[in-house]
Amino acid sequence: MKVLIVDDEKHVREGIRLLANWEENNINEIYEASNGEDAIELIERYKPELIFSDMKMPKMDGTKLLEWIKQNQPTSKTVVITGYDDYDYMRKAIHFNSFDYLLKPVDPEILNNTLKNAVERWNEEEVDRKRKVNSDQLINKMKPAYRDRKLTHFLTSRSVNEEVLREFQFYLASEYRVAVLCITEKTIEQFNRDRELAYFSILNIITEALSERRSGIAFRYLANKGEIAIILWNKSEDVDPLLTEIYKKIQHTFEVSCPIAVGGPVGELAKLMDSYEAGKELLYSMNVLEKRAVRVYSGSLLPKLEWKSLMKHNSAIKMAMQTGEIGAFRELLEQVAAEYTENGFLSWKQLLHFEKEYRVVGERWYKNYQIAFPEAWESAENRTDSFFESDGSFQLEAYKTYIKREIAVFLKKVKRASATKESSIIYEIEKYLHANFNRDVKLQELSERFFISREYISRKFKKEFQVTITDYLTKIRIEKAKSLLVNSSLKIYEIASMIGYQDDKYFRKLFKKTVGVTPNEYRDAQITNTLK
Repeated sequence: MKVLIVDDEKHVREGIRLLANWEENNINEIYEASNGEDAIELIERYKPELIFSDMKMPKMDGTKLLEWIKQNQPTSKTVVITGYDDYDYMRKAIHFNSFDYLLKPVDPEILNNTLKNAVERWNEEEVDRKRKVNSDQLINKMKPAYRDRKLTHFLTSRSVNEEVLREFQFYLASEYRVAVLCITEKTIEQFNRDRELAYFSILNIITEALSERRSGIAFRYLANKGEIAIILWNKSEDVDPLLTEIYKKIQHTFEVSCPIAVGGPVGELAKLMDSYEAGKELLYSMNVLEKRAVRVYSGSLLPKLEWKSLMKHNSAIKMAMQTGEIGAFRELLEQVAAEYTENGFLSWKQLLHFEKEYRVVGERWYKNYQIAFPEAWESAENRTDSFFESDGSFQLEAYKTYIKREIAVFLKKVKRASATKESSIIYEIEKYLHANFNRDVKLQELSERFFISREYISRKFKKEFQVTITDYLTKIRIEKAKSLLVNSSLKIYEIASMIGYQDDKYFRKLFKKTVGVTPNEYRDAQITNTLK
């Protein structure tokens, strides 16, 4: 495996080289670049599987580099390393699919955990990519899938393939449009999770409607999950009624909502992708809170609203975490919800972006408390699917309740983890007392060594052992003195000195108070018992 480190500071690059456990993760080639332009040359030449990149660099900064990687080397895993804890940088990193976001100075443990996770994720995706290649080879032999693959390539290629036009009987027209129909996981559930059956059944309804009017062709758009593309060549005034009929028939037959959005007209088949992209953007801009009988969208996009980001609430989230109470989060969540749904509008794109940022924030807090992040956490699309009603509107209140429940579960995990950690620290203190019983161990020393307050140590230790630290230390010393009295011929003052008492008279007095007899009487009694 190969890795590229991109940073304009040489000592940072050298530090990452030294701190990371490359061999453990099967990384045997390491390259370096001081700016984005040099990085691109190395990426094109060596195709590194993993890329660590700074954000602020000369010539080409990290943001532009991440954008280039997303478009030209999307299989690489990128990890942003920067000295700026800024939500705007973090938002950009998320937008360009960065795997993680680390702050300088880099913590070795966090760096190596991130490295391990990135390598594991890349390996998992590589297995999926190889499986997809094998699957694609099989698909070519299957007629329905072959059709979808051919037409998907035709749409994305931005060129005209005469063979495809003849094979699928395209009509020559003065203008064309592309509509996008969305099939969610909730729709798949209506077909007992049989994905192929769902697409087959819905495509049948669409094809029947198109065939009656000889107005277009529909296929499963393989470039994106959960989409059917419809290429239309009928008159503009016929498009909306046709798509409305398709939507209603699907809803009536299967009791699901499959929203449809159609892009503007294009005069050439080579420009079909322009119409598709406009339709997709229109689909993402639909107001999921709106109650409407038919979810068919056409025409121009709605005016762009202010883009909302959960990252700007990082400080408020941190304060709520410090309280450890769900009540603080309820208030914060209501504030965020009001912000996102201003004027009763929430676009599908904004909802999905919230989910992605919510996951990033969640992962960071799970990592902060060293709690394993839930493996069953689904994609943003899958997590939101179940909150759409049969008419396609989004159940905001149910979704908020779900988020609150997740946060409450996390807070319980934090409390359990904190309690375990607290107990562990107290037992570490006990071990420390046993190892240092022969000298005076002060609360201040324990506080500085274990990074917790004197009051906290005193309170928790007494709760755990039912005695103060001073009394516990005295108990250890007296037990040690008993052993020395029986198993050695040391003088009393020597024993007193060995266990931490310089004044043997004080030791004698303390021993009698604790044991009930003087040290000499204890020794004599033990010797007598042994002789018997």
